[in-house]
Amino acid sequence: MSSTTTSTTSTSAGTVILGAGIIGVSTAYYLSLSSSQPSPSLSSNIHLIDPSPSLFWSASGFAGGFLARNWFAAEVSSLGALSFAEHARLASAHDGRHNWSYAPSTSLGYSAVAADKGVKKRGDDWLRSGTSRAEAALGDTEKVPVVSAEDLQKKTPAWLRRREGDDVEIIGGEGDTAQLEPERLCRFLLGEAEGRGVKVSKATEAVEVLRDGEGVIRGVRLKDVVTGKEREVQCSRIIITAGCWSGQVWEKLFGATSETVKKLPVASLAGHSLVVKSPRWAGAVNEERCHAVYTSHAAFSPEIFSRVGGQIYFAGLNSAAVPLPSVAEGAKVQTGSMELVKQAARELLGPADDGEDDLEVVREGLCFRPVTPWGLPIVARVPDEHLGGGIRTKPGAEGGVFLATGHGPWGISMSLGTGIVMSELVQGRPLSADISALAFDDNVVGKAGQV
Repeated sequence: MSSTTTSTTSTSAGTVILGAGIIGVSTAYYLSLSSSQPSPSLSSNIHLIDPSPSLFWSASGFAGGFLARNWFAAEVSSLGALSFAEHARLASAHDGRHNWSYAPSTSLGYSAVAADKGVKKRGDDWLRSGTSRAEAALGDTEKVPVVSAEDLQKKTPAWLRRREGDDVEIIGGEGDTAQLEPERLCRFLLGEAEGRGVKVSKATEAVEVLRDGEGVIRGVRLKDVVTGKEREVQCSRIIITAGCWSGQVWEKLFGATSETVKKLPVASLAGHSLVVKSPRWAGAVNEERCHAVYTSHAAFSPEIFSRVGGQIYFAGLNSAAVPLPSVAEGAKVQTGSMELVKQAARELLGPADDGEDDLEVVREGLCFRPVTPWGLPIVARVPDEHLGGGIRTKPGAEGGVFLATGHGPWGISMSLGTGIVMSELVQGRPLSADISALAFDDNVVGKAGQV
């Protein structure tokens, strides 16, 4: 919905970011960082809005936190590499190991029975098909790294339950992967952004785009979802970073303006997870280097990530059939699905068959990942012609409507790079990564019907 008014209130280049998950807080962090250079007061003109009463209840809080440098399709390889390097830089600059459990990771493929080794096929659609993201680790012509049996033994985690005749192999190159705890990183980024003046509004939704007499965006109308009270925020730039809810935000603000406005082709894919610990391998997990283990199970393809501090993240059971709640905080785990995850965890992490089950569940989680039909995110400025209703934006760095969503399983890994690029994009600066294949153009709009 949009509103036309003849108000002559001046509009500064304020920015409203809709969605305070990891993509939103990353964007706020880097935008406030660059905005504070000439004048700290500019950061106070950045507003971060989220309808949840509390933050990080979806993938930004419950995802595994696995990071990769080069496990991506060609279209996002530049963004992925930028983000991986920035994760390392930020962790070095702000003690990421202590503050959000950042650590290098060794990635392994595990099979309970000996498997043929050879070329790994790229699987950019692995998440939907129920297979493992490890399929995307290597290109079609690259082979699994060759290591000695002794070296492989050293790189195999002590917490992984081994069986006679099983098979372990290293996937990915040295220094190509890392691990962190997403919620703790999000809270660091949010705290830093707020410290630079970014205004954060929780339990708040954008309900209307405000325009001046010439149809140019001058602000948004916000509504408190608890009290129903409304207020206006002046801005000339709107950035939608609402994850799986991005389509709903887009429809509310722009879909009602014209029949020609297409739906934003972003759907949700749910994933259940556990965080567990055990006295058997507490010391073995708390090492300098973490591990990521990809394997298969009767029902799904588990992903197992050890974390600094002795806990292990266990996930991999994904479904597009789990309904998306109205806000992230309303998500509830499904008992049947969680039992499948727990059973797989007992089989792969538990003691020997005659041992007592000593796995302690630290927490259960359900997160929703935003996915597009073609498997790539949208990171772009929206051309005015796709806004509908005669809505216009100020040119260049003075205004615009922007999208950063649809990252699928790679939202945590690509978060910092996306924040950097979005900050540069909205300010009209040279981009640090090639996002030309992630544009919101006629081709993307035409794919909306595939959702």
